[in-house]
Amino acid sequence: MTGASSRTSTAIANLKRICDQELAGRYDLEIIDVLQFPEKAETERILATPTLIKSLPLPLRRVIGDLSDKDKVLLGLEVQPSQLGGSETETPA
Repeated sequence: MTGASSRTSTAIANLKRICDQELAGRYDLEIIDVLQFPEKAETERILATPTLIKSLPLPLRRVIGDLSDKDKVLLGLEVQPSQLGGSETETPA
């Protein structure tokens, strides 16, 4: 994130909503202000904000923007809704 802008606040709120709904506590979220920690932004190669980086499981994935479209965020992170929610999938006999 970059400072306390409305775009940043919106992206954080959207991300928390998506994570709470879809990942049910199976995530760690670290929010870094690139104005306060520019070296971290350089290390992570953040060129635009807000940027969401999924580091595990590999591969590393990045999503840039306000994160308002849940389906696009899940697709960008390679998280499939069918993997979530705790229901077991049936295999054909």
